[in-house]
Amino acid sequence: MSVSTHGLRLKRVSPAARAAVELLSSMRFSISLLSVICIASVIGTVLKQGEPVNNYVNQFGPFWAQVFKALDLYGVYSAWWFLLILAFLVISTSLCVARTSPKIFRDWNVYKENIRAQSLNAFAHKAQTTLAETPQAAAQRIGTMLAGGGWRVKLQERPAAPGNAAGWMVAAKAGAANKLGYIFAHSAIVLICLGGLFDGDLMVRAQTWFNGKSIYAGGGLIADVKPEHRLPVSNPTFRGNLMVAEGERSSTALLAQPTGVLLQDLPFSIELKKFIVEYYSTGMPKLFASEIVIHDKETGAQIQERVEVNHPASYRGIQIYQSSFDDGGSRVKLKAVPLGLGPVAGLAGAATSKPVAFAPFEIEGTVGSSQPFQAGTGAGNVSVELVALRVINVENFGAPGSGSAVDVRKVDLASVNPAAADGPQASSAGLSKLLQSSSLGAALDNRLGAANKTVTKRELRNVGPSITYKLRDAAGQAREFHNYMLPVDTGDGVRVFLLGVRDTPSEAFRYLRVPADAQDSMQDFQRMSAALADPTARERAVTTYVRQAVDPSRIELAQQLKESATRALALFAGADAAAKPVGEKSVAQSGLQALVTFIESRVPEAERPRASEVLVRILNGVLFELMQATRQQAGLAALPTNEATQAFMTQAVLALSDAALYPVPVVLQLQDFTQVQASVFQVAKAPGKVVVYSGCALLILGIFAMLYVRERRLWVWLSDAQGGQARAMMALSSNRKTLDGDREFQTLAQKLMGAVAQKPAA
Repeated sequence: MSVSTHGLRLKRVSPAARAAVELLSSMRFSISLLSVICIASVIGTVLKQGEPVNNYVNQFGPFWAQVFKALDLYGVYSAWWFLLILAFLVISTSLCVARTSPKIFRDWNVYKENIRAQSLNAFAHKAQTTLAETPQAAAQRIGTMLAGGGWRVKLQERPAAPGNAAGWMVAAKAGAANKLGYIFAHSAIVLICLGGLFDGDLMVRAQTWFNGKSIYAGGGLIADVKPEHRLPVSNPTFRGNLMVAEGERSSTALLAQPTGVLLQDLPFSIELKKFIVEYYSTGMPKLFASEIVIHDKETGAQIQERVEVNHPASYRGIQIYQSSFDDGGSRVKLKAVPLGLGPVAGLAGAATSKPVAFAPFEIEGTVGSSQPFQAGTGAGNVSVELVALRVINVENFGAPGSGSAVDVRKVDLASVNPAAADGPQASSAGLSKLLQSSSLGAALDNRLGAANKTVTKRELRNVGPSITYKLRDAAGQAREFHNYMLPVDTGDGVRVFLLGVRDTPSEAFRYLRVPADAQDSMQDFQRMSAALADPTARERAVTTYVRQAVDPSRIELAQQLKESATRALALFAGADAAAKPVGEKSVAQSGLQALVTFIESRVPEAERPRASEVLVRILNGVLFELMQATRQQAGLAALPTNEATQAFMTQAVLALSDAALYPVPVVLQLQDFTQVQASVFQVAKAPGKVVVYSGCALLILGIFAMLYVRERRLWVWLSDAQGGQARAMMALSSNRKTLDGDREFQTLAQKLMGAVAQKPAA
């Protein structure tokens, strides 16, 4: 029997119903549906599912983001069209099985022993010989041998009839399980789809449709959420997340939905006694483990379990998986200090012309909390949100061109101000080199690398704790900041504080590198930055520099040098009126960029290289005197003139220049913390997994049966010959033409009849 590809053909129904049933039950339709599901699954794998809509807008743009949203591509596996196709596939495949199974089972006991003897000559595998025994004896012997070899045999004695001689027909068959493979494979598809539908969110959606449940899109405490947003304990299937901090317990899982969440009450609560995380030398976690206590709400029983990745715990039909870990409300202490020459801007909003003045102060809170940020005059209604505390940050310092070992963070502060990034290039080799070295992206990207890049040398070091926070204004706009607690040695001979910032969560952090002084603090840099903004301090530094650089008797030269030094320092500080933004395009006119603009607008092109070198040399000398003056006012010893001081001053000049691109003049430094860890569990009640596993096992059996089991039928016709002998004719048919079939027939012909099989035609 061959399996047909057409559908079920009904006779006593209308033409439209007949056509619909035939289409649904046809194999071609099932294959088409399966192909569509495979394509949709590829989309769901390539396109990250369940992300915030803003992330998709940033990635694809507003137009395509809306198109993809309309097609439900952000949640392919729960989209209505995907579930509809899955349901049609179940119906179609079931009809295919229902149409074909009766024929297969009827054919199970059909030996086709009534085949005409003359028809055996038409088979590709055939053999003839004469046996020294009667037809009956030969039939009994051949039937016994075939039965012993695993064949199912039926003997038929045929009397003489007009045109047909008397004799015995031996009909045998083997490999009938090949047809069962068809039933197994198609039934497996039905079982897997049913299990997937049952364990998906179809049951959850059904409760929102018919049981009065609605999605919760607000905030607040879980205990305050109303019952209409909670699913009952008797919910037959669900999959959600549960976060538990150390020393606390929870009994409510969150089921993510496209527009919010649903709350799933559990019949027990989970208490986290201890969360354990171990790291490889690369900084990547090698073990997540949670020591938990399960408290049964009905019996009060307490069951201790250890949950690890790939080693879940199970209680009352609910699986508890180790999903990830998070912060459980660590307590942190931050110090807000002025950065200096950043844009005088609202802390999270647009730039203004009014500076934000404040004295350093401390902020205490827990990770995940928010509090008002009263920084002083001009700050406006700003709040600070403590996002995350990272105690371990392992970075790769081994080779250039690497990223972060734990978090991939592209460091490029120039992109904070696109106008500055696209501004004019330096006019000379000396200033160009200085500007290139001030590119934060190139500098840090050459030193912080990903641990999975094995083609380059890796030097992994833990650079200490870091804090992530957001400053949000009254309009709801926020910037995210990521600052390291300790200074980091990036290989330049000076330790720097890394101050990261990004405008949206889809971006990578961009870092400002502030040099650390001998006390591993930013105080020297902050004093220098404050003095640079003070006209009186700038004038004193210029006077000191000119007095040390020029003989006092050369009054005219001293006056020229003073004017040049004053102009260079004013340009660098952003205090020169000639360097203000012109037109609608706002460009940061301070730092090294201001010197570039001034040279290109005032100096002929042929003289620019020499002019830039002179200005940079003067600027470095005046800034050094400015630093010395600030240390003297603070009661500190003057910096020695050595390589360490030179490296510090070089990085300080670059940081002062890049600070013009830092979006706020405030830095929150992590002073102290008390870490509280939390474990994120995935709790799942999935009774359909038994159906899915059964379907997978059935699918494996069906595929093996169809691929590796060959259905064969064998006929041996035995008729009387002269002298009490039997004339034997043997033929074999198989559903696939293979070399194994040729060898098997040759073996059977030799073993059963002692004959040589004829070579089948090519």
